[in-house]
Amino acid sequence: MTMNRQGRPSAPGTVEENELPTISGDRGLDHEEGLIFELGREGMTGVDVPDVQMSETRLGGLRRKGPIGLPGLSEPEVVRHYVRLSRQNYAIDSGLYPLGSCTMKHNPRLNEKMARLPGFGDVHPLQPQQTVQGAFALISELMRWLTTLTGMPAVAMSPKAGAHGELCGLLAIRAAIEARGEKRPRILVPESAHGTNPATAAFAGFTVDEVPATKGGHVDADALEAKLGPDVCAIMLTNPNTCGLFEPRIIEMAEAVHKAGAYFYCDGANFNAIAGRVRPGDLGIDAMHINLHKTFSTPHGGGGPGAGPVVLSERLAPYAPLPLLMHDGSEFRMIEHADAASGGAKPFGRMCAFHGQMGMFTRALAYMLSHGRDGVRQASEDAVLSANYILASLKDVMSAPFGEGPCMHEALFDDSFLEGTGVTTLDFAKAMIDEGYHPMTMYFPLVVHGAMLIEPTESESKESLDRFIHVLRTMALEAKDGKKERFEGAPRLAPRRRLDETAAARKPVLRWRPKDLPQAAE
Repeated sequence: MTMNRQGRPSAPGTVEENELPTISGDRGLDHEEGLIFELGREGMTGVDVPDVQMSETRLGGLRRKGPIGLPGLSEPEVVRHYVRLSRQNYAIDSGLYPLGSCTMKHNPRLNEKMARLPGFGDVHPLQPQQTVQGAFALISELMRWLTTLTGMPAVAMSPKAGAHGELCGLLAIRAAIEARGEKRPRILVPESAHGTNPATAAFAGFTVDEVPATKGGHVDADALEAKLGPDVCAIMLTNPNTCGLFEPRIIEMAEAVHKAGAYFYCDGANFNAIAGRVRPGDLGIDAMHINLHKTFSTPHGGGGPGAGPVVLSERLAPYAPLPLLMHDGSEFRMIEHADAASGGAKPFGRMCAFHGQMGMFTRALAYMLSHGRDGVRQASEDAVLSANYILASLKDVMSAPFGEGPCMHEALFDDSFLEGTGVTTLDFAKAMIDEGYHPMTMYFPLVVHGAMLIEPTESESKESLDRFIHVLRTMALEAKDGKKERFEGAPRLAPRRRLDETAAARKPVLRWRPKDLPQAAE
């Protein structure tokens, strides 16, 4: 079975225009090679494994009869292959990562060092509680920081990520509604919400009712109030919202929601724009998840598990899920069962087997302690400053649908500046790869046609932003000047060319398999 050549550079031995031919087919440190299965050969191995005599009866007749199908390579060949693959990945350590709503910022190595301390990195969830008092103390301190920063009295630590935290918040809200003897099946979700919001509401068994946005990119507070009624359980709203704007009428909306007997859930994915500046509890929010892996370390997409603690208002605090971390005056204890809870606690159940992600807790607290209260606030301010710098520097050549006023941590552009050029949003984004940048978030939020959402974060220097701005300005001007050749078929300089993304989505090939290899069970 030969390797699919679609999207790959020219095969070895062929020469493209303006390309220096090489004998090997490689280009400098960019090595071109096949899949690891195609590199493998029979009889080669990186380790000697002794023959093992296995009982035929031990596997109940299911012993393999055919080859296992693993590639045969030496150890150096395996290492080189995966190192070469890793060099083809774009990472925050290699350049600015402008994905909007994803917070791809620098991850201080101090946080990684702390997470690898034996008392935290080697802790096991089934250890006796007396042996993990230090880990409990860290979690307790992190809880104190989270409740202080948000102005909320309680926090559930076990949710593993944003959508998991959304589910936790909605289940707490449902438990509170049921405790009142009411049935409220409807949840209001703005049309510009993150896609997980309506999905989570539907998963929890609610009916989703969409709330429109104003021309200025904010939630239509009047339309929201008109939709409120005795069947509304809650609203799920992101603030700052997905258009990169702060909701100016959020307190007014919260008051209307509470007056209707409903609860206010806030998607905290964008908390990194207001941490240290605004306390969500002061805005009337009842529940909000916080992506520790976005706001307080280990950027989104960092290659490991996430954490989505949920802060709860006084009205929802009794319904926080198990397990509960308590201190009895002498030591910390984990309350695992509802009948052992005290102080009016009425946990709705539990979200997962254990208490959360210890590595993420350690990284987040290390980030907080190293920054301090003023540093957390400055990080938010710098993120907002960076986004506004990009917006102000590009809105004369790239169209900004909400560019009249300041934005928060994200600068949003649309594709109207490309009208009549023959260049699409996708062309523009793919051409960025040739310039050494990962594309920004495209076609999101859905309320903006051809959206291009840029989040520079607080960790980029002005020099880094200036270079990025220069590239985008030049690209925009060349598109308007009719220089389509830069954009058509881009990227040209990446390890892989532009693929047929529609075909890849509709007919994905998720595993490699030679045609003559029998199934494992044969």
